[in-house]
Amino acid sequence: MAEETGTTLTRPGTDVWSNLSLLIDGQLTEGRGDRIDVIDPATEEVVASVGAADKAQAALAVASARAAFETGPWASASPAERGALITRIADGIEKRRDEFVNTIVTELGAPISATGPLQVDWPIKHLREYAQAALAERGEVLGRHTDPAPSQSVVEYRPVGVVAAIAAYNYPVLLLVHKLGAALAAGCTVVAIPSPRTPLSTLLLAEVLRDADVPAGVVNVVVGEADIARAVTENPGVDKIAFTGSVAVGEQVMRQAAAGVRGVVLELGGKSPAILLPGTDLVSVVPGVHQRYSRNGGQACAAPTRILVHESQWDEFLEISRKAYESIPVGDPWDSTTIVGPMITEAHRDRVEQYIQEAVNGGAVIAAGGGRPHTESGWYVNPALVINVKNTDRICQEEIFGPVATAMPYSTVDEAVQIANQSKYGLHAYLFGPDSVAAREIAPRLRAGTVSVNGGGGLRADAPMGGFGVSGVGREIGSWGIHEYMEPQHIQWACD
Repeated sequence: MAEETGTTLTRPGTDVWSNLSLLIDGQLTEGRGDRIDVIDPATEEVVASVGAADKAQAALAVASARAAFETGPWASASPAERGALITRIADGIEKRRDEFVNTIVTELGAPISATGPLQVDWPIKHLREYAQAALAERGEVLGRHTDPAPSQSVVEYRPVGVVAAIAAYNYPVLLLVHKLGAALAAGCTVVAIPSPRTPLSTLLLAEVLRDADVPAGVVNVVVGEADIARAVTENPGVDKIAFTGSVAVGEQVMRQAAAGVRGVVLELGGKSPAILLPGTDLVSVVPGVHQRYSRNGGQACAAPTRILVHESQWDEFLEISRKAYESIPVGDPWDSTTIVGPMITEAHRDRVEQYIQEAVNGGAVIAAGGGRPHTESGWYVNPALVINVKNTDRICQEEIFGPVATAMPYSTVDEAVQIANQSKYGLHAYLFGPDSVAAREIAPRLRAGTVSVNGGGGLRADAPMGGFGVSGVGREIGSWGIHEYMEPQHIQWACD
């Protein structure tokens, strides 16, 4: 039997999720709200039915988090105790790694070839980084001041309070960990809400939290549709809202947070450019770029979906791209050779196709890929490279969240930078060129929260993630992420 990093490649029976429950005030609790059917996007079959929280349970989760923040063991927990708790959570996920992999492949349709490393191992690594970061001394000594009288000052950092953490469906555990780990390291308590499309892995995490002896109320997990998320975010007991998802919903979250003047951390997606500078070795670069935006079915916020190619290499780029597309298998996520699995829902698959069709109707051309694969079931769409477009076209400006990229030629680097910045998003940008030093000199000209040069690296657990423009507010990951859940407190006193 084939294996991926120790994970057995078998589609589990649906009974493995039959006992998953909410976590409220330290107790695993059956949801009293409507049932949510979880559908495997590869088979279109219902694999689990989850009891959502009702509004009373949502209110209880917030009240429990409030009480745990203000009283009890968590209110007085030391940085070492916080770090130890986060470590236990990481250990619990690692111990049940196979279950998390199998669950995410099933509920998301993410290919198993990448699910373990990206969807499970990254959260474990990031939690361990948060555990260490919890120990850091964050106070600052300002020193002596003499106007109008002698005084001394320090700045300390205090936890903001109760955090509502809402994760998107595409990386259900990782996106929640970015919020959960940082908030716990800061000393906050959390009400976690997964996407109703992918709740199973988060409910599995609820069991890990219980087994890790998380004090009652410190982390609560509730599931529901938009009404339950709203019941939490609009609750005055919540001090800060952290959300990953679409711009439209992010705007709603900001409006909800305005009541009570509460803070937000928002990661709202991107339309990332990839500039192939003149002289780039296209043979070595282009296949990786295409696989990068096709990975996870293109359901990734930092995907390089606007490719800019110097006009002198345009024909070569197209030839290499067509060959590269032959090496991007689409199909069963349980097949270890698959790179592109299904879209999360039928409606989302149709939406992706509508973007392509609208562009073609306007004169665009599909240079590689397109259409659907021949499968008996599943919401699949083949990757597509679309050319003969203008950067102002909708397909170039809106986040499609599917395995679709546009490509445009440019004549000068200045023009490429201008096109790259002509976007309401600013999450990530990619630069490829024969000289990394020269490429790095272009990075400050790009309005993007992260710039990756010649491939960059992985998703570091000690580097900030976030963006300019509508890509969001604030930053996640690393010390920047922890500071989002802390408030500076200035303490001053008179002295001789």
